[in-house]
Amino acid sequence: MDNDSFRRHGHEFVDWLADYFENIERYPVKSGAEPGEVLSRLPSSPPTGGESMDAIFKDFRQVILPGITHWQHPGWFAYFPANNSPSSVLAEMLTAGLGCQCMSWQTSPAATELEERVMDWLRQMIGLPEGFTGVIQDTASTATLCALLSAREFATDFTANERGIHAPLMVYASTEAHSSIEKGVKIAGFGRENLRLIEARDDLSMCPQSLEDAIGQDIGEGKIPACAVATLGTTSSMAMDPVDDISAICEKYGLWLHVDAAFAGTAAVDPQHRWFMKGTGKSDSFVFNPHKWMLTNFDCSAYFVRDPGILLRTLSMQPEYLKTAADEQVKNYRDWGIQLGRRFRALKLWFVIRSYGIRGISEMVNKHIGLARHFAQYVADDDGFELLAPQRLSLVCFRYNPGKLDEEDLLRLNQTLMEKVNASGELFLTHTVLKEKYCLRLSVGQRSTAMKHIKKAWILIKDASNRLMA
Repeated sequence: MDNDSFRRHGHEFVDWLADYFENIERYPVKSGAEPGEVLSRLPSSPPTGGESMDAIFKDFRQVILPGITHWQHPGWFAYFPANNSPSSVLAEMLTAGLGCQCMSWQTSPAATELEERVMDWLRQMIGLPEGFTGVIQDTASTATLCALLSAREFATDFTANERGIHAPLMVYASTEAHSSIEKGVKIAGFGRENLRLIEARDDLSMCPQSLEDAIGQDIGEGKIPACAVATLGTTSSMAMDPVDDISAICEKYGLWLHVDAAFAGTAAVDPQHRWFMKGTGKSDSFVFNPHKWMLTNFDCSAYFVRDPGILLRTLSMQPEYLKTAADEQVKNYRDWGIQLGRRFRALKLWFVIRSYGIRGISEMVNKHIGLARHFAQYVADDDGFELLAPQRLSLVCFRYNPGKLDEEDLLRLNQTLMEKVNASGELFLTHTVLKEKYCLRLSVGQRSTAMKHIKKAWILIKDASNRLMA
């Protein structure tokens, strides 16, 4: 493709994206594709010769797009938000065009130094104290793995990297914690049997007394408590673990404390929602995802550590071919994570923070929390529905319960209800199980979601429930 063709198609793609943002509600939120449907429309062999961009883009629209679930749709209420914004998309175009591989300072000085600056901006924005240093990881799962590896080395005086683990190292997390913790425990070599899931209290947060009891029991059995993971905003219910209490226990017994605020962390940009951050300044590591609720394209996860030296000692590799004269003066972020190769993620984060500012991000967060509050009120005011957890930030957990049904019947009823409202194409809900009760989750966080979409969601849910009972 010559430069003139690139320019022409580039304008065409930007125009298409602008139309997509403007008209996204014309698409069904959840793709209706059947398993194998897209695959069956793709040639089984690659083309021998190059094809025109016109033909490729036509197939994108006709073959690929019908199989896309539209996370940017204002009726997106599933899982968690994966927001983007025009400024972030434009930055991604520049990132792709520059094609930087940002593994070290020398490979792109601006990429390293911009990341250093925007991560300190983020630290200030969410209220983490001075002394925390940030690095961009791809996802919170990777950040959690980095934390577990650091905890492993800290607990073994940095001998596990050299000789492996020779005594049981214990990791503690709530029963409501994200599955990435269990996965990280397996990858980091702790062993799944050495993950202790601590019971949750009535509000679905970790019980500190149960944590301390488990640590005491393990010490009595000759095991080594190494790490506790506290969650701020559990996936199922947005429950907030009491980090302040947990940090005191970790300090008492010498455990590494990692705090996972992947979704909820963005809310801390507004000081009125920063209450859940109490105690995080005593943690050893902390993660939240700007690619969830902070208008930044996936992937961009903000990982902060209190002692970068431990992270570097855990992960640093210094082969001769990567050494440079500037190494003693700069940060080489290849040593701050799992990957050697790194994308220029800081650019889109810089664009977003500068485009929206603290005020703009706070206004979006407050809008979404207000919309969730309205939906929770619809549920609370209707005798046929019930809340199964307090509405926290922008998540509502609820179910249809017309009465006189056992739990098995309620499960099937709500499964069917969710299938019917999702089939409408107007909204997309997902589910969870809280205290052995099947419930629906409505997660508000998409950039363009407004009150009219909350009202429409409630009308669709009510209509579907009425038809079910009819």
